[in-house]
Amino acid sequence: MVVSKSDAIIIVGGGAFGLSSALHLSRKGYTNISVFEKDDNVPPRSSAANDLNKIVRAEYEDQFYTDLTIKAIDAWKTPLFAPHFHQTGFLHCVSGAAPEKAVDTLNRFRASAEKDSRIKPHVLPLKNVNEVRQACWQLDGELPGWHGYLNRFDGYAHSANALAAVYRETQAAGVRFFLGEQGAVSEIVYVSTLDGRKCAGIRTKNGRFHPSSLVIVAAGAGAGRLVPEIGKEVVAKSWSVAHVHLTDEETSALRGIPVTYARDLGFFFEPDPKTNLLKLCPMGGGYVNTDPKTGVSHAPDNVSDSAFLPEADEKQLRELLRQTLPSLADRPFVRKSLCWFADTNDSDFIVDYIPNTSSSIIIMSGDSGHGFKMFPIVGSWITDLLSAPDSKQSVKRWRWKQPAADAEKADWGGDVSWRLGQSTEFTSILPPKASKL
Repeated sequence: MVVSKSDAIIIVGGGAFGLSSALHLSRKGYTNISVFEKDDNVPPRSSAANDLNKIVRAEYEDQFYTDLTIKAIDAWKTPLFAPHFHQTGFLHCVSGAAPEKAVDTLNRFRASAEKDSRIKPHVLPLKNVNEVRQACWQLDGELPGWHGYLNRFDGYAHSANALAAVYRETQAAGVRFFLGEQGAVSEIVYVSTLDGRKCAGIRTKNGRFHPSSLVIVAAGAGAGRLVPEIGKEVVAKSWSVAHVHLTDEETSALRGIPVTYARDLGFFFEPDPKTNLLKLCPMGGGYVNTDPKTGVSHAPDNVSDSAFLPEADEKQLRELLRQTLPSLADRPFVRKSLCWFADTNDSDFIVDYIPNTSSSIIIMSGDSGHGFKMFPIVGSWITDLLSAPDSKQSVKRWRWKQPAADAEKADWGGDVSWRLGQSTEFTSILPPKASKL
């Protein structure tokens, strides 16, 4: 099915993938674009990208994603995105107590950076604690056994601010936004055809039907609820996020530090100068919220259900601070939450038409915790797909994968090379009186 520039296009989801799609479609001359988002605001609270900051690093074991991230970093330096991109560098290390898997992953990432002629000039190997201190003098902890490398090509982006900027840009370009009750999508509506079925539009929870020629499901961790036929190819998974509130002087002292990442402990960023918040995330296997009837993990319905920091993660983050910034090790954590995103077991995105729907509905999912760095270019993958002469996804790894009927995976996605530990069920770490899915 060919979608004309004036045909109605509905995007479900106002997070990173949805906003980038709206941006690129409008830039390509599509004039009838509507975004439906269940939250009252954009950036939406349930979006994984509604966050203080996200790592933007280019070194991947897979050259395909290295090339793609370098392209994205070029786009981060364009006028719309540049105010939100900070090329502070990426201090990638392990501690002396790191397990072998963490050390091996670090070495593979460094090898990837050093073999790419575009990145290599920015990479500085750090063989011992003294060299780590020289790379980031603000780290005044003992840094026991720390070693790794510093990559000045990398950095981070202020994700929530970047989303807000694209929201304003797309509104100015004529994209319509339906938020809250008007934007909460209850179902995808299909009609029967000689070839099977075709998407006719969406129905919102207030009962209203919205027709369209094309629906793009960019609902992040909520994609599985709207497109259940994707099965376990996409599931919701989460990691913890916490912040420490600093003084003006402390924020100033840490200005310009690289993203500091201990692969066996966790990572933190340059503090935000407006809020004085320093964001931290622990490493681990993540959390899933498995529906016992389907075996698929879904994000909790209410954002408030995830507004806590599991005890084990707090312990790990305090150890990270003791080793790096000991004066903050006992500081109270604020703005604690679990960040839910759409995970795939191979960490590849899924950007493709749903089979047997006459090319009327696209699913765009599987950010797997590394999608936001692609924010400036993600939407171009939709316009590329729409312009494909055979209506097929040209990137094989992003095509729809037919779910296996007997797909069983207790530690779903936990065997990805850079992740340490096993996935834990959300219900097992809920604090007292917290509600379940």
